[in-house]
Amino acid sequence: MSEIKTQPTDADVPAFLEAATPARRREDGLALAELFHEVTGAEPVLWGPSMVGYGSYRYVSPSDPKRQGDWPKTGFSPRKAQLSLYGLKDLPDGAALLPQLGAYTEGAGCVYVKKLDDIDLDVLRRLIAIAWARGDDPVP
Repeated sequence: MSEIKTQPTDADVPAFLEAATPARRREDGLALAELFHEVTGAEPVLWGPSMVGYGSYRYVSPSDPKRQGDWPKTGFSPRKAQLSLYGLKDLPDGAALLPQLGAYTEGAGCVYVKKLDDIDLDVLRRLIAIAWARGDDPVP
């Protein structure tokens, strides 16, 4: 069985967010940490070197069922070019609500946002809540 490479770490999430560059990304990252904590009530965990995750569930890759592991229910990464938001479109209710978010683009497993000012934070809260309510059953 092939495990997912991105794993939870013991790294200091506030220190990671304070070190984000440029300054705009640091500010948005800190604001996202507050918002995700507000919605989930969970403490953040740094997954791999750059993903701030909340909660976890058992993931099974749709393309390779032998590839599985734990994955955050939801989270984000304050990358230099844009913010990456995870778990928001994985479930049908999230995918249906996503068009109301504002200005974003999509990757295979995430949503990209240039800055928080471009999106509706109330819609983001609802998307996080949907992702957070995910069960712990494997998702094929």
